[in-house]
Order: sequence, then structure tokens, then C-alpha cells
Amino acid sequence: MGETDVSRPGRGRPLAGAGSSPTSLLDLLSVAAVVLDTNGRVVFWSPQAEELFGYTADEALGRFAARLLVHEEHWDEVITLFAEVMESGTDWAGAFPIRHKDGSTRLVEFRNMRLLDDLGDTYALGLAVDQATVARVERDVALSARLVTQSPIGLAILDTDLRYLTVNPALERMHGLSATEQVGRRVRDVLTFLDAEAVENCLRRVLETGEPVTDQHVAGRPAADPHREHAWSASYHRLEDASGRVLGVVTSVVDITERHEAALAANRARNRLALIANASASIGTTLDVEQTAHELARVVVPDLADMVSVHVLDSVLRGRAPSLTGPARFRTVATAGVHASEPAPTAEPPGRIAVYDSDRLLTRCVRTRRPVLVAETTRQDLRRIARTSEDASLLEATGVHSYLAVPLLARGEVLGALSLARVGTAAPFDEDDTLLACELAGRAATCIDNARWYQSARDTALTLQRRLLPQLPSRLPGLTIACRYLPAGAVSEIGGDWFDAMHLQGDRTALVVGDVMGSGINAAASMGQLRSATRAFAGLDLEPAEVLRQLDRLTEDVEHTIATCAYCRYDPGQGQCRISLAGHLPPALVRAGRPARLLDLPSGVPLGVGGTAFETTAFDFRPGDQLALYTDGLVETRCDPIDARLGTLLEALTATAGQDLAQTCDSVLERLRPSGGDDDVALLVARAEG
Repeated sequence: MGETDVSRPGRGRPLAGAGSSPTSLLDLLSVAAVVLDTNGRVVFWSPQAEELFGYTADEALGRFAARLLVHEEHWDEVITLFAEVMESGTDWAGAFPIRHKDGSTRLVEFRNMRLLDDLGDTYALGLAVDQATVARVERDVALSARLVTQSPIGLAILDTDLRYLTVNPALERMHGLSATEQVGRRVRDVLTFLDAEAVENCLRRVLETGEPVTDQHVAGRPAADPHREHAWSASYHRLEDASGRVLGVVTSVVDITERHEAALAANRARNRLALIANASASIGTTLDVEQTAHELARVVVPDLADMVSVHVLDSVLRGRAPSLTGPARFRTVATAGVHASEPAPTAEPPGRIAVYDSDRLLTRCVRTRRPVLVAETTRQDLRRIARTSEDASLLEATGVHSYLAVPLLARGEVLGALSLARVGTAAPFDEDDTLLACELAGRAATCIDNARWYQSARDTALTLQRRLLPQLPSRLPGLTIACRYLPAGAVSEIGGDWFDAMHLQGDRTALVVGDVMGSGINAAASMGQLRSATRAFAGLDLEPAEVLRQLDRLTEDVEHTIATCAYCRYDPGQGQCRISLAGHLPPALVRAGRPARLLDLPSGVPLGVGGTAFETTAFDFRPGDQLALYTDGLVETRCDPIDARLGTLLEALTATAGQDLAQTCDSVLERLRPSGGDDDVALLVARAEG
């Protein structure tokens, strides 16, 4: 066997083949060992005894222990105790005052016992510890135990295999598991409500590197409270003994759920304000019902819902008051989803009219004009959400777990409903989501209401104007004509442009294009009056200048009416046109085989100005020649020079010369008239035939 040098304190080393490294507990207690023979003489004196009593081994060995360590008044008591231990073999333990070499008295904890060697000799072993050290250790242990058991911080010790060795009550509450359910199990088996793999990887790095990890935030739903997300701040430190041997990892966990929820609430509030701001800028960019509905759907997904559909009552789109009883007829005008493959919340494709029974949630929403919230849907709820059982099965297969419907209310009238569903988003809809959805739906409903009234007014103006425009004769002597009318993109711009072609006496034809300044229904009505008057004056076989003079006199009597007009009379027998302008743009003439050009004519003044004579100009118009009359909406824009636009018109007419006149009109409009232009356009193209 190997030996250990005990003559010098702190110089011991483990015996060869020892199974484990020494711990620091004995060093912490500094237990002194003293062996006495049957006479009470010291025969063994440990280095710790030297530290405790102050005497060296040379000074203590061979001397009577009582005389060396005890005050004289306690000799009899010590001798009696020594005799009892040696005779009966009964251990004795207790505190006893001893005399230190420096003369001071110290209270020392003793445990005395009898020893027998292989020769039958008897000895007394005394183990001694300074009572102050014992008290300190007991106090530290008690304090540590109290701190661990009563601390609100979750504490645990894990071994090097990441198995729980001990957990305190706070951590039991956090995990929702008792200590028995945790001790001996791996982290991955206990933290099933977290990303346990990431936690284990972090713990392994701490074990390997010794670098602590502090304030690492994790969140999950523990078994003790699965309906609420909790958050924790975790710190990991490597545990080592005095010799540096790695024992495991200490984890400390602080519950920061309230702080986490407050941060989420603040972030949620910021996101909702941003969503409302985005909605204000994105919804209602046009006066179009479907476009507004699509804008609402794009704003809602994915920030508020995973799937959304916008339903408008069919009666509202038809301009009727919505019915508040019986089934409801909806038209789905827009849908959106996080994934294109996902159906709408009601599984209805856009554009289709669907009838929902009175027991459906969508119907209840518009009937009561109140939101309908189903935080966690059941199969029965899905049947009440969808229109048919097949649609309900589709929603169930998609994974819809939360549903919300809010009414589209504008100016006290219900227009329809907004349906929202959550699939991938784990959290269900709540009251805050309902308030936000109502805010967005209200903004969109106002825009939809504006759009439908705009559309109604625009349809009225268009209907009036188209009714006022003429039905051209199917045949005109020696002349082929084609014409087009395009309304402006905005309802306020509809109104003043018109064209006409009239068969006159002597196989002659009158061609007219005019434009009443202003817009809207009033301009359309004034245009109808001027067109009727023009037809009446044309029937009198008057010269073009005289026709314009009569129209000018008539227009003067109509308040706030100014109009431009080009009046042309074609005589096929003479092969000649006679034309007069009232403040109108010059027509374009295309000679057979030649490029188009603008006629050089006196422009005159607009009708309604009064006090100015009009001039008539004649020009030849032979078979194959083409004449184009148009209004300013064709060539005038806000950004392009008028000369450049007129040049483009001439290029288009030249390129289409000899083609079918209807194709010519379409080509000219395609090249010069953008979709949704600011002004309406009237275009009339005539070709002389043999």
C-alpha cells in the first residue's frame, strides 16, 4: 500500500488506486484526530490537531491529554469520561472547553470512541472540531437550504449527463412537475414544453467551456398552465469542486411572464397602430367596390388573420335596402390567405352569390350588426360558419381553429361582413382582435359605401349620356362612318362630349362632334339639348356657320353653358365638304395615298360666348379620303404638349388609312386614350365612297 505524509498539514495525496478524488468537506470542517493510550497519554497527533490546539506533535506526543488541553478544574470530569469510554466502549460526544496553547479557552466539539488493534491493545480516538466552525457550517447550510427552498428563483443541479439531481420548490411550480418527477430524468424529458434540444446544446457548451450563460429568455406553455404562454429568464453555470473537477451544471430560472406579456402587449399595440396606419393609406385608393375589398383583405392578412373573405350583401350592390329577416344573400368580393392554396374562411370563391341560412354566423353578424367571435371552434361551429356541410369539412381539414366575423357598417347601414379565420397562428382571436377588426372593417365599409354610391351616380350619368347619344343611320349616301364614345374614369368627368351624323336633303350628310364644358349630369343634359337643337337646325338646310350661329344664340340663354362644336356638311354629288368650327380642334384629313394632316380652319369661339360670327370653309372630299372629328379628351393630357399629341393622332390615322373604319377608331383610341382617362372622348371617322 502507498503512504500518505501526515506530518505536514495540507500535503496529503490520495493513495494509489483510489476510486475518487477527495472532497473539500473535511477541509471545510478541519477535523482534528487525537489518539490516547490506556493511561491517557497522546500517541497520535494529527496536523489538524496542531491547528486546533496550537501544540505541535513533538510538544503533544507522550503527554497526558488532560493536563495538556484541559484546565485544572475540569481534570476530574475528563478522567471520569475517559474511563467510561475505555471500560464500556460507549462513544461520547459533546462540547467541552479546552485550553489553547496561547492560554485562551475555546469550546470544541468532541466525539470520543474506543479502538482495538490486532494485538488486543486498547486506545481512545478523539475527533475534535472547533465549535465556532461547526456553528458557521451549520449556519451556512441552514441559510443555503432556506434560500434554496424559499427562493422565488427556480434552482436545479444537473449532472454531467444533464440529468436533474435536485430541484427546489420554485422550479417545481414553474415546470408543473414535482421533484420526484424530475430528479433522475434528462432535460429533454422534463422540458417538453420548450425547445429542449436548444436548451441541452446550451448546457453542453457551458459544461465544455465553463463560460456561464446568463439571462437567456425562453417561452412555452407548461403542463401546469397550458392555456397561457409563460416566459423565463434562465442562467447556467458550471459546478466545480475545490480541485476543479466538473460536477455538473447549476441552473437558475426567473419567471418573467408578466414582463414578457407586457412587452408583447406593447409590441402588439405598436403593430396594431402600424396596421391601422397602413389601412388608412392602403384602403380606398379607388372608387371601386371590389378593389376596396381586395385592399382590406391584403391589409388583414397575415397581421390579423391567416384567411379572410369580404362579403357584401347582394341587395346593397343592387342599390336596395338590406332585408333583416330570413336567409341572407352575399356576394364574396375578395378573399386572401397566407397560402394561396387555403380556402376563404367561408370556402366561397370570389364573385359568387351565396345564400346563408338564418342560423349561420355570417347571417347573425349582419342581422345583429355586432361581431361574432368563436375563440376556439368546434365541428359544430364550423357547420355554422360554412354554408354547406362540404364547406365545413373543408374548413376542418384546413385546420381552422378560431373564427371572427365583424359587420361592414357605414352611415348606420350594414353593407356586409368581414370573415376572418386562424389556421397557422396558434393564438385564438380575442376581444382586442375584435376591436381592431371592427376598426378596419369600419374604414373599409365607408370606402365601399362611397364606391357604391359613386358607381351608382356614374352608371346614372353614363346611362343618361348614352341615351342622349344618337343611333347613327345604317346607310348614308356616298359615305361610311364609324364612331366611338369613351366616358371619363371619374363620375364627375362624365357628361359633355357627343357626336352625330344626319341624312339631309339631296343625299347630303351632316357630321357633328361637340363638347360641353363642365362635367356630370348637368353637362350631359346640356349636351342632349344641343344635340337636339343641332338636328333641328340641320334639317333647315342651313350653312354650317349659320347652324353654329343659331346654336350660339340658343346657348346664350342656357346659364353657365359653354360648348365647342365642329359642324360639317358633305355633298357626295359635288365631292365637297363645308365645315365651320366653334372653338373646336381642327379635324384631320387623310387623302388617299397621303399622310394625314390637320385642316387649316378658322377656329372660331365656343358656343355661348356670343357676339362673334362663324366662318364656313369648303374643301374637296373625294372617294377614299377620310375625315376624323374628335373632342379634346383624345389629345389633351396634363403632362404632354398638345402638338406632340396631335402628331401622334396623325401618325395613327396615317397608319390605319384604308382599313376598316371601326378598326381605325379602335387603333386610334388604343394609342392615344389611356385607361381611366381624365376626360371623356368622342371620335367620328368618315370615308368618302365611290
